[in-house]
Amino acid sequence: MTTQQHPDDGTQQSSANAIPDDDHMLAHNVDEEPVESNRRLFEGGLLKFVTLLAIAYSAFHLYTLNIAPLETWSFRIVHIAGALILGFILFAGARFVSGEEGTAKHRWTTWISAAAMLPALYALYQTFAFYQLLQNGTMRVPADLETWHFGWPLLAASGIAIVMSWFHQRQRSTFSVPDLVLVVCSVAVAAYFLVVYNTAMRMSTGTSFAPIGISFAAIAGTALIMEMTRRVAGMALVVIGLVFLVYVFAGPYLPGFLGYPGLSVQRFFSQVYTDAGILGPTTAVSSTYIILFIIFAAFLQASKVGDYFVNFAFAAAGRSRGGPAKVAIFASGLMGMINGTSAGNVVSTGSLTIPLMKRVGYSKQSAGAVEAAASTGGQIMPPIMGAGAFIMAEITGIPYTDIAIAAIIPAILYFASVYFMVDFEAKKLGMRGMRADELPNLRRLAKQVYLFVPIIILIVALFQGYSVIRAGTLATISAAVVSWISPNKMGIRQILHALEIAAMMSIQIIVVCAAAGVIVGVISLTGVGARFSVLLLDVAAHSHLLALVFAMFISILLGMGMPTTAAYAVAASVVAPGLVQLGIEPLTAHFFVFYFAVVSAITPPVALASYAAAGISGANAMETSVASFRIGIAAFIVPFMFFYNSALLMDAGWFEVARSLVTATFGVYLLSGGVLGWFARSAAPWMVRIMLIVSALLMIEGGIWTDLTGVALAVAAFFMQRQRAPGLSAA
Repeated sequence: MTTQQHPDDGTQQSSANAIPDDDHMLAHNVDEEPVESNRRLFEGGLLKFVTLLAIAYSAFHLYTLNIAPLETWSFRIVHIAGALILGFILFAGARFVSGEEGTAKHRWTTWISAAAMLPALYALYQTFAFYQLLQNGTMRVPADLETWHFGWPLLAASGIAIVMSWFHQRQRSTFSVPDLVLVVCSVAVAAYFLVVYNTAMRMSTGTSFAPIGISFAAIAGTALIMEMTRRVAGMALVVIGLVFLVYVFAGPYLPGFLGYPGLSVQRFFSQVYTDAGILGPTTAVSSTYIILFIIFAAFLQASKVGDYFVNFAFAAAGRSRGGPAKVAIFASGLMGMINGTSAGNVVSTGSLTIPLMKRVGYSKQSAGAVEAAASTGGQIMPPIMGAGAFIMAEITGIPYTDIAIAAIIPAILYFASVYFMVDFEAKKLGMRGMRADELPNLRRLAKQVYLFVPIIILIVALFQGYSVIRAGTLATISAAVVSWISPNKMGIRQILHALEIAAMMSIQIIVVCAAAGVIVGVISLTGVGARFSVLLLDVAAHSHLLALVFAMFISILLGMGMPTTAAYAVAASVVAPGLVQLGIEPLTAHFFVFYFAVVSAITPPVALASYAAAGISGANAMETSVASFRIGIAAFIVPFMFFYNSALLMDAGWFEVARSLVTATFGVYLLSGGVLGWFARSAAPWMVRIMLIVSALLMIEGGIWTDLTGVALAVAAFFMQRQRAPGLSAA
């Protein structure tokens, strides 16, 4: 693996070797995690320490989830604290110095941060002093003691260290004093909640009887989460989170449905670090299902199963028209399902598929757009759905297996649409596939088909009724066992390496879920979600379709620039309750907002997956996002059909489901032809394209009369094409 600098945002990308080796294997380390531009690369004893810390973090979760469960809130507090500690150790708050700049810039940040270490250590010491008081029979810690000996020192240390970290620039292999202060503050926050925030105290949150220290610890914890989110996920989620936090205190001064009586600082922050906010549904999922499946993905990565998936896809589809693009659909969809991030998957698999797509004739924009659309589609592919299914199950209470089954037809329609788009463009441009001597040997790869066994075990275990945790653990163990009969055997060293990379892979999604929990907490504690539901009902009084369009725009807007998990969690809190009040089934309502939260990654003007793909392809970022929006157009239409045709979510008899699948698939075929302007083996004029799009919408809708009308329109469009270019249509 080599690394290359992202031209837009400075992040480093993984660049897989796209030149076949002696066995024509194209994919090498294709699922290896890219090294971010602000991630430290330690050496020597510090590297060993961080490695042991990462291994211990992953092993803690496996042990706790399967052998010795912790009390729920304590487990979630440790889960977040561990991610913050690892995050501040690994990810710098500012860029690293270049060779020309020497070893350091802004040396004054070290001295100021060293001074801030004193109140941080003092606050940490006080948590143990409080513990001794409580153990000696004290009912509660005096408020003055919590305020002046814990609260203000903790806030001062956290605030100073965060600001200093923005200016503290050192070499990549060097740890920083400001981040060491933040590590101590993270431990102090967790220690306070674990020591003082016991069951009796939890009953008082949100009241005037709540200990003042809870509010101080929650403010510091929220600030640490937001700073870590900035480092690993960018400013989008941080800005949205800050807007919601400002709303908490600005509410009494706002007009219309946004206004509300307001909350005091103490009352709000005494509740935000509970299951109404940071420790709520998003962290519940990240601390169980998400971390477990990240470990599973890391085991697949360590055993090189990702390489096998991509090489198998090339061997099976590489020779067809525009072969690398079709490979991208399969490989990126599969890997995106597992790793749970659209932009991250673009960086890993796209570094191989995008150059090959360009080589067979796709433009820079098209190559990047196909990869972005396919990687985004991985978030809606069952059974894992990039962790979205688990969050949906947690929020709605609907069994996970019901959600996974309901996702099958929409996923088929999405990927069928992308495939048709790719194939039509290949026909339109007269592309070729790759030569046999450029591709892996399918017969040889077929002998290693047993590498799919962990995925199969996961699916079978889930549908046999095993819990998600048990099924995920079995799949993880099977990945190690299966590797023993493959060329990439996992011994103790490889297993420990898998646990290490799992911890590093998990940091982003854990802090993102915690940050999303802050927003969810604001929504639930201020009641803004309920007021939005009232607004949606008012719109629906004029038109249900208009209400759905309004909900679509809000879901996309809330998701722009945010990782899928956070985007869905926020949209589910704001938009989904209003849709349910319209009389829409909860499963349908949540699938509706989930799909639009997912496709925000390819929706202009802020399309993270498209921008990542443009960085690899060398194309204009906005042009790539427009192209990926066009390729993924089915994902913007199918959710509306959930409302009109519940059979698309398997909520009907088998005959009705089968008929809906066939007609909707034909509908997305027509939609692809209409959008791309290619039908019946020739370019289609505008009239035919409009007819195809209208026909597609009628076919996807699913009623018997709409299906017949759609078929009639499609036949008419076919004969118009045949009359216009009879030689081409008969070819």
